[in-house]
Amino acid sequence: MYPVHVMKILFRKWVGVVCASLAMLALALYLQMNGSSVVRATPGPSVPVQPVTSDVAFHHEVLARGLEHPWAMAMLPDRRILVTERPGRLRLVTREGLHPDPIAGLPDIAAIGQGGLLDVTLHPDYQRNGWIYLTYSAGSRLGAGTHLARARLQGHQLKDVQVLFRQDPLTMGGRHFGSRIVFDRAGFIYFTIGDRGDQDRAQQLDDHAGALIRLSADGRIPDDNPFVGQPGARPEIFSYGHRNPQGMTRHPVSGEIWLHEHGPQGGDEVNRIRKARNYGWPVITYGVNYGTGTRIGEGTHKPGMEQPVHYWVPSIAPSGMAFYRGNRFPDWDGDLLVGSLKFQLLARLEMEDGRIVSETRYLTRRFGRIRDVRTDAEGAVYLLTDADEGQLIRLTGLAN
Repeated sequence: MYPVHVMKILFRKWVGVVCASLAMLALALYLQMNGSSVVRATPGPSVPVQPVTSDVAFHHEVLARGLEHPWAMAMLPDRRILVTERPGRLRLVTREGLHPDPIAGLPDIAAIGQGGLLDVTLHPDYQRNGWIYLTYSAGSRLGAGTHLARARLQGHQLKDVQVLFRQDPLTMGGRHFGSRIVFDRAGFIYFTIGDRGDQDRAQQLDDHAGALIRLSADGRIPDDNPFVGQPGARPEIFSYGHRNPQGMTRHPVSGEIWLHEHGPQGGDEVNRIRKARNYGWPVITYGVNYGTGTRIGEGTHKPGMEQPVHYWVPSIAPSGMAFYRGNRFPDWDGDLLVGSLKFQLLARLEMEDGRIVSETRYLTRRFGRIRDVRTDAEGAVYLLTDADEGQLIRLTGLAN
């Protein structure tokens, strides 16, 4: 039995703890009622929303069939469309359909596993300079990596081919090449490289794997890249800690670069890119190890590492992404469109003040695995399906 004076001290401490706890609870309830959340040392992502599946029908047309695992598309000013096929072919879709012959003159491509001919995009001033940019896997006896090249289309052949970037080091294996390309408003080019199936590489600044790369349009390293001059760091790197980003786009108003990346089992992410930031993989993630379900890294948060704007559990296997602008689907204006390989659907992420507030899913298992999503100036939505006999599909409006 404690002496009476000790009991009084313990009682006062207990009362203090209870009062503090009640005060914190009252503060939390007040903030919740006023639409806020308790401030945390590490900012959290948008709260994952419960997706809604829509059975709405679309007016659509199939522009091309028989594409072998198409990966990306780019729309030429004359309304023809370039389409990459992962096995290593660049195809042209005209108003008459798919041109029977692949475009000649590609650089050497190593179609290994998930690698091959991947993204394609046009220079922002394409009508003046004619540059087309391609990412692809290439290699040697030392392995393979993600490369970037540019060329000009003359007739049905690429000319003036220039390899602007070669991933280093090359490694064996056929996973996680990343590979989306985006230009920013200043004309710098960004492209993604996955961790190549070796997760720890994403935290190593002396390695291109698991990083977002930023270059000038001619392949030079910009002087204001964040790691220029830093010993032991690759100067091409703009951000790092990425697992396997296969969707990237530029915000139509702010000009910010947004990307999404595959998580492991769960934990696919949408990220808003900031210069020099560490996006956490594999130290933090909302996913778990395949099969065992065991934790990866240190949890979901860590000071100095970025939180996603949005994440999916379970994974949807996202690929392709575009902000929607246009009149064909006016309710979608400003929202983010994402393709899903796993669930074979198109997801619309509704945006409000830079936050994702809802998710609606369309076309579930209607066309197959959606690999790429693009829009045109008229507001039509274009989808590529990843299959042995893939299709290029154009959505022009709602049917009901």
